[in-house]
Amino acid sequence: MIEVFPFAGLPVAVFGLGRSGLAAAKALAKGGAEVWAWDDSEDARARAEAAGVPLVDLYDCDWRELTSLVLSPGVPLTHPEPHPVVGLARAAGCEVIGDVELLTRTMRNAAYVGITGTNGKSTTTALVGHMLRLAGREVEVGGNLGTPVLDLGPLYASGVYVIEMSSYQIDLTVSLTFDVAALLNLTPDHIERHGGFDDYVAVKKRIFHRQTSPRTAVVCLDDEPCRRVFDELEKAGDQRLIPVAVGRKVAGGVYVIDGTLYDDTEGHAAAAADLASLIVLPGAHNWQNAAVAFAVARAIHIDAPVAGACLQSFAGLAHRMEPLVVIDGVLYVNDSKATNAAAADKALACHDRVYWIAGGRPKEGGIAALAPQFPRISHAFLIGEAADAFAATLGDEVRHSLCGDLASAVTQAAAMAKGDQGSVVLLSPACASFDQFADFEARGDAFRELVDALPGERVEPEDSIAASAASGSYRP
Repeated sequence: MIEVFPFAGLPVAVFGLGRSGLAAAKALAKGGAEVWAWDDSEDARARAEAAGVPLVDLYDCDWRELTSLVLSPGVPLTHPEPHPVVGLARAAGCEVIGDVELLTRTMRNAAYVGITGTNGKSTTTALVGHMLRLAGREVEVGGNLGTPVLDLGPLYASGVYVIEMSSYQIDLTVSLTFDVAALLNLTPDHIERHGGFDDYVAVKKRIFHRQTSPRTAVVCLDDEPCRRVFDELEKAGDQRLIPVAVGRKVAGGVYVIDGTLYDDTEGHAAAAADLASLIVLPGAHNWQNAAVAFAVARAIHIDAPVAGACLQSFAGLAHRMEPLVVIDGVLYVNDSKATNAAAADKALACHDRVYWIAGGRPKEGGIAALAPQFPRISHAFLIGEAADAFAATLGDEVRHSLCGDLASAVTQAAAMAKGDQGSVVLLSPACASFDQFADFEARGDAFRELVDALPGERVEPEDSIAASAASGSYRP
C-alpha cells in the first residue's frame, strides 16, 4: 500500500467507501492524515469501520476545516447532477480529487503510463504490464481494471505505474501528466455521467493533458472520434505521436494486417508478431489492444523483438472473451466485461453459431447496432432489466427466450446448444450488471460456477478453439 504522506497532519474527506475509497482512506491514514470517511450506504460504512477507517458524517461537519475531498470514481461529479457531498465541498472551496491524484502527488519520481478508451482498456493495461515485467522493468499495474492504485507498491525513479483510466478517474485527476498515454477507441458510453458524447470525448482526451515531447500519445485511428483527437494533437504538435490501426497501414506507427503486427515506429515497417495465432487474444478488437500495447512498449524503449515475443506468453484476463471449457463439443465463453453493445459486437463477430446470453441494466442505445451480427445468433437468452427491450429489438429476426436470471439462461442455453458441435454459449451481456450483480466480475464468476456445474464430457478450450479456427467456424 502507498503511504500518502503529502496530507500528513491535515483533515481529508473521503466519500465513497468501495474498493478504491477504502484504499484511499487507509493510505491517507498511513501517511498521517486525519481521515473523515463517509458513504451513503450503511453496509459500506460498517465495512469501513470494521477495517479501522474513522467515520465522520460529511453531511453534518465543518467543511471549513477541510481543503480536499477524495471522491470515489463511482460518485457523480457533474452529471446528471453533482452528488450533494460534492456540492458541499465546492461551496467550501475544497478541491475534489481521486485516488490516482493521491498516487501522483506521493510517488512523484516514478514514470506513468495511462490507458483509456471505451473498450479494451483492461486487456491493454494488463498486456503493457506483462510486457514490461518480462522485459525486466519494475512495474505496478492497477486502476480501473481491479486493483486500486493506492494498494499498489511504492515505485521510485526506475519504476513504471501502468494505470487503466476510466473517464471518471480522468475527471478526478488534475495534476498528473502521463509519460505515455494511450487512447484505444471511442463509442457512446457513460453518457449520463458526462452530459453528452462530446463531453465524454473531451474527458477522455484529457489523458493527454500537458504532454510535451518526449512524452508520447498513442492513438488508435479505427474510429472517427479517435481520428479527430489524433488530428487535434498532431496540429498542436506538443508531444510525440504514435498512430495505431487494424486493417490498414499507418506511416510511423503500429498496425495489423491479416493478423500480422507491423512496427513502423522507426521509419521502416517490419513484421513484429503473429497475432492470429494468439488464442487468448481473438478478434480484431484484441488485435487493436495488442497493437496499442506494443506501441506503448516501444514508446518506453522496449525493443521490438522483445515486445513481440512478450505478446506470445500473455495468458489473458478473466471475464474478457475468456474461454472456460468445452462441454459435449460446445465452447463456453465468459465475456462478462462486455457492458455495452460495442463490446458485445466484437465478441459475437468471432463466432458463427452463438447461443448468446445477454441483458442486465441497459446502456443508452440498446442493441440495435448489433443487427449485422444477428445472423450469427442461433438463439438469445435474455436476462435482467433489459430483457424486454432486447426482445423487441431482436423481434422475429433472432429466436430468443426471456429467462429472467443468469442461472435460467445458462440451463436453457446448455440444453439447446447440446449436440451443436463447434457452437458457442457466450455470455456477452451488452449491459451493466448492477440490476442483479455487484459488478461484472461477480456476474462472470456466477457464470463460471454455473458452467462448472453442467454435466457432460469436458475438453480444454484451447484444443477446441484451435480445431474450430482450422475449420473456419471460429475467426480470430
